[in-house]
Amino acid sequence: MPSVLGPWAPWLAAVLIAVAACPSQASLFADDDARKAIIELRQRLAQTDQRAQAQSEDLQGLRKALLDLNSQLDQLRAELAASRGAHENLTRELSELQRKQRDLLNVTEERVRRLEPVKVTIDGREITVEPQERRAYDEAVAQLRSGDFTAAAQALSGFLRRWPVSGYAESAQFWLGNSLYGKRDYKEAIAAFRVTAASTDHPRAPEALLAIANCQIEMKDGKAARVTLGELMKAHPNSEAAKAGKERLASLK
Repeated sequence: MPSVLGPWAPWLAAVLIAVAACPSQASLFADDDARKAIIELRQRLAQTDQRAQAQSEDLQGLRKALLDLNSQLDQLRAELAASRGAHENLTRELSELQRKQRDLLNVTEERVRRLEPVKVTIDGREITVEPQERRAYDEAVAQLRSGDFTAAAQALSGFLRRWPVSGYAESAQFWLGNSLYGKRDYKEAIAAFRVTAASTDHPRAPEALLAIANCQIEMKDGKAARVTLGELMKAHPNSEAAKAGKERLASLK
């Protein structure tokens, strides 16, 4: 442990040794001078102790400040790590929200497209219909082509009730007539074919007249059939149906 006398310890020791070694010379010093020297030495020692104490306090203060600074740095590091984690979470959440927004937009656009009218070509004519209207017509005709005449007749009748002024209406009437013909419901079939035949510019009008004549023949009404075939050849002389009707008319005579 270092002496409290600090750098004065050797000097004080020398003085004490000298006094002890030469008692006869101690009387040479006046009491006042000795007292002053001791007081001065004590003052210097006190000042040295004060400086040491101050330095010790400064070191303790500095140590405490360093500890506080380290604590603050640790806290800042933790806050920075938390901030980075929160930023990464926000980035992921934003990315997920953007993805959901794109998906929702795509679904919405698809639904809008499904509801928007579309242009289709039917029997050589371009018409504008609703997507649901188009599906209903296609499904009904598919049932007819599969040979399910009853289901086709019901589907086509339902279609015409729901969309009576559809661009498909005249074609739907023609296929309804064919469905009823397949069911051997010739009277109702003739009524359906008449609607299509009445639209003389419709591509199916000649076929509708020929189909009416066929229904009349099945009903054993040759007279009515000949009238219908004559109407066909007069109204659509250059059609394939008129050629077939001419042959059918010849077989009736």
